[in-house]
Amino acid sequence: MTDSNGRLMLRGHIYMLIATLMWGMMAPIGKDAMLHGISGLSMVGIRACGGALLFWLASAVTPHKEEHTVRLGRKELLALFGASLFAMVFNQCGFIIGLSITSPLNASIMTTTMPIITMGLAVLILNERVTKRKLCGLMLGCLGALTLITASVGGRREGGVLLGDLLCMGGQFSYAFYLTAFKDVISRHSAVTCQKWMMLFAAIVVMPFALPSLMKVDWAGLSPVTYAETAFVIVGGTFLSFLCCTKAQQILRPTVVAMYNYVQPIVACTLSVIMGLGIFGYSHLLAVALVFTGVYLVNHSRSTN
Repeated sequence: MTDSNGRLMLRGHIYMLIATLMWGMMAPIGKDAMLHGISGLSMVGIRACGGALLFWLASAVTPHKEEHTVRLGRKELLALFGASLFAMVFNQCGFIIGLSITSPLNASIMTTTMPIITMGLAVLILNERVTKRKLCGLMLGCLGALTLITASVGGRREGGVLLGDLLCMGGQFSYAFYLTAFKDVISRHSAVTCQKWMMLFAAIVVMPFALPSLMKVDWAGLSPVTYAETAFVIVGGTFLSFLCCTKAQQILRPTVVAMYNYVQPIVACTLSVIMGLGIFGYSHLLAVALVFTGVYLVNHSRSTN
């Protein structure tokens, strides 16, 4: 690997680290906002519209180098529309609504299954070779997710937590599919160009469902803390994170991008305990250990960037 390639790969890893830190912090911060007046569906609408606004503003003031892209015609816009469905609509609806009815710890631990799902989809879509180490990692990751779900049911004996966990898992599957199936179109355009269209499409799809919920929010009654938390979800958990992730996706392989999800539960668990939103128990520790081991095996079954 040349020095220039090494610097490029390092930049990709830094982008993903920033994105994952933002997403990890968003779990407990967004959960607290949803406990104080903002519903899960309202938060999805806020993220989509807020993210679209920020990316279109960024597009207006930031020059972009498009020399390595193809023309943004109807075919490309349709591809970006499909990418927006899996990267934002299905992913955000699953994660945010799931987060609103489960704990931030559970939601964040569920995100650590995404590298396992991504590797499985890479085998199916990109024809990556299956090895014993990959299969072992996949089984351990699934076992970790099942351990978490079982602990959730046993801990509260109500459907809310289980449903929330499953919604978060569905969101991870959706994003894993986006990483593997839409890498080509994302690589053909600048990160801001991709995201401004994807966020716009997501807002158009989500708002008819989110608007009634948004109209029920008592905006005058929200505290300054809740407003600040919502602002972080828009700026940090949406704009900065998706911008950095898209830049990283253009440099790194899908499995390497997905690997950075392991940072999220560390950040989220630390903030959740500090904010008094959760307690890290032995079942969570076991689930994390199993999933981390699975992620390690999957991502070290072949050379990575």
